[in-house]
Amino acid sequence: MTAGQRQRLFGLLRSGGDVWAAVLELNGWRRRRGDRPLAGYQELCRELAAAGEGTFGELSSVGARSVLRGYSDAWISAARRRRAGEASVRFPRRRRGLVPVRFYAGTFTIETDGGRPRGRLPVARGRPPLWVRLARPLPYPVERVRSVRLVHQGRRLFLDVTAEVPVATYPPGAGPDPARIAGVDLGIIHPFAVLAPRGADGKRDAGLLVSGRALRAEHRLHLAEGKARARATAARAPRPGQRGSRRWRRYRARGRRLEGRHRRRLAQARHEAATEVVRWAVARRIGTLAVGDPRGLLARDAGRRQNKAVRDWAVGDLLHKLADKAEAAGIAVHLVDERGTSSTCPVCTRRVAKPRGRIFRCPHPGCGFTGHRDLVGAANIAARAPAPVGTASGGSLVTGSPPVTTHRRAGRHLPGAGRSRRDPRRGLLSRPPGRPTSTHPVARDGGSTWPAVARPENQPGSGKSLAGTRREDQAPPHRGKPCLTRH
Repeated sequence: MTAGQRQRLFGLLRSGGDVWAAVLELNGWRRRRGDRPLAGYQELCRELAAAGEGTFGELSSVGARSVLRGYSDAWISAARRRRAGEASVRFPRRRRGLVPVRFYAGTFTIETDGGRPRGRLPVARGRPPLWVRLARPLPYPVERVRSVRLVHQGRRLFLDVTAEVPVATYPPGAGPDPARIAGVDLGIIHPFAVLAPRGADGKRDAGLLVSGRALRAEHRLHLAEGKARARATAARAPRPGQRGSRRWRRYRARGRRLEGRHRRRLAQARHEAATEVVRWAVARRIGTLAVGDPRGLLARDAGRRQNKAVRDWAVGDLLHKLADKAEAAGIAVHLVDERGTSSTCPVCTRRVAKPRGRIFRCPHPGCGFTGHRDLVGAANIAARAPAPVGTASGGSLVTGSPPVTTHRRAGRHLPGAGRSRRDPRRGLLSRPPGRPTSTHPVARDGGSTWPAVARPENQPGSGKSLAGTRREDQAPPHRGKPCLTRH
């Protein structure tokens, strides 16, 4: 886009922030007078109509109403949760400089005649039309696009497209069968562990393990890079109350760009993981996915390292992506309680001590069941699934024989995931805990300084780059072929 188009687009986002701030100020006045706050969408729209056209720069009434819709939804959601007993939930009262703006069908135009597509966004009356060219073609037909949302990330502008996607159709006898149930266990090392008791052939269990180690490595490398850059710039950082220099603003802008790239990489990897689960389920005609809901663990304090890993887990995003893709494929998704599923034997149904490793072993006499811990949790989740229509019970238990397990890997596009793309940020990581190496720095107390330590030759102030140049040998990526796993 041109400089003028970029300025106008950011002007729309700033105008959205002005609308948000105006609503906050209006409700602040009413709160101080003891009046009831304005939270309903219709009430807010009447206040906007009284303000008149062009009050918020180039922002049209359509874009302003989308901001009011977001405020109303946030306020009503907070009120509902507070009535349910969540006293820590707060109402939206924080100002934001840039607020995303949504335009609905019939108010915008997208043309795809030759070359790259371009779109026309609505602006206030009397303003020149705003046409922008899109960087890539739309993934959906233009007639199915229902809304576009102007967003920013790391000083980059995006058009978030929402389209109506039809449910997939299958030939007679080849579609998903609601009576075939598979359990899905969510985790950090394996974002999705799926097991279908008695699989597609009705005889042997079928399992799927989606590895998320590339996502975990991306989190650690991004954290290491951020800490190294902060150490390198700590000496020239502005003091509290001091205005930053032009160099400091460029440094902060680059940090925002890196953070945006990091989030986009993780979002793409989660999309790929959910796609693998749905594709695997469609191939086996599974019509119901019973997903264990682990959100009760998010508020538990498990130490700073585990708390950081749980925050990076983004379990809500995983659930949303899986449910969205399963619905488009005609597969039903049910959330069930996953408490105790990883510490219950799926054969004898007796509780055992939760295993520390990845292998589950039943110590009870007469059983001796052995299998992958995540697949065991998925099997117990499948047993808790609601009963399909026309059947007497939900999911069945496993057969006890080794399942046919398919291994997949999420995040193949991440740097360092393959042998030909080594991530330069690897040089910022020190030795892992318990693995002393003469080439890695050690903390003063003799402990480990993993996961974020600059290399000795690249200490802050040495004038050398903190990107790191060390290359480490990595195992080749898994080819994704089915294999037998002990279960």
